[in-house]
Amino acid sequence: MDDLKAKYLGLIADAGDESAIEDLRVQALGKKGEIALLMRGLGAMSPEERQSVGPALNALKDEINSAIAARKASLGDAALAERLRSEWLDVTLPARDRRSGTIHPISQVSDEVTAIFADMGFAVAEGPQVESDWYNFDALNIPGHHPARAEMDTFYMHRLAGDNRAPSVLRTHTSPVQIRSMEAHGAPLRIICPGRVYRADYDQTHTPMFHQVEGLAIDRNISMANLKWVLEEFVKSYFEVDSVDLRFRASHFPFTEPSAEVDIRCSWEGGTLKVGEGDDWLEILGSGMIHPKVLKAGGIDPDQYQGFAFGMGIDRIAMLKYGIPDLRAFFDSDLRWLRHYGFASLDVPTLQGGLSR
Repeated sequence: MDDLKAKYLGLIADAGDESAIEDLRVQALGKKGEIALLMRGLGAMSPEERQSVGPALNALKDEINSAIAARKASLGDAALAERLRSEWLDVTLPARDRRSGTIHPISQVSDEVTAIFADMGFAVAEGPQVESDWYNFDALNIPGHHPARAEMDTFYMHRLAGDNRAPSVLRTHTSPVQIRSMEAHGAPLRIICPGRVYRADYDQTHTPMFHQVEGLAIDRNISMANLKWVLEEFVKSYFEVDSVDLRFRASHFPFTEPSAEVDIRCSWEGGTLKVGEGDDWLEILGSGMIHPKVLKAGGIDPDQYQGFAFGMGIDRIAMLKYGIPDLRAFFDSDLRWLRHYGFASLDVPTLQGGLSR
């Protein structure tokens, strides 16, 4: 045992790397190692011999293990010291430029729209994205035979067999938030409802999930003239122009009466959209006076109050303002696209400081 001890302690002290140390451990303590073979021979010894030889072998095994651990630590310290010496860095040198994250155009435009309408006294209202059939359709005067209620246009939530409850849907617009706000706060009321909405459609200008903002104003003496002023102020502020020309075209929406599509005068000279000039017209939103049945569904007396509502796609107006050609790119998570169209994270849109700096 003394010879084995001297032999392995010497070899361990001379080992130059962890691989050599592992080889020595196997030679001494492995299943077929010298010390392991001696320990197997304990079974052939008499009880008196085992009492003296066994503790000596265990002590030798522990000493070899301790020597191996100490040598490994020593080699690790030496390797770290060499690495620190070779990877020396002058911390007084200027740091490298790092690319910071950017704000997605959808988030940017949502903040811009919120800032504009907040300046006109509109509060922001939110609601669930999974809605009941009643809030999404019935309360908005959308009849059961309306095409929007078909499964080819609307995402219905799965129901178990025998479940007789009214179906739930992924909301197809943010109008249910208007009903919930009317129920909660009554009239007068002035809100916008931005958020995600879902429809079964997918192409260059449509995606199954997109973003919408709707506005609602209810009071005793509100008229289409108020609606026109609000939309003119919004378009001027959003596109950052001094004047705009809006055109209201008669249309039909179940939840407004009368209803109107709104176009803005523009030009596409050189492939660039210029708002407020030119001979072209571009549709940007739908609007109208709130239908009396919708007011009743929200718990408001239509004989005492009236109001207007409007809605537009956040993704669409983002494409128009910032020249983004394909709606699907909004959801591709392409870092190159995000760096190109993204906005500085600390540039919060304000009317005083500028919306799109």
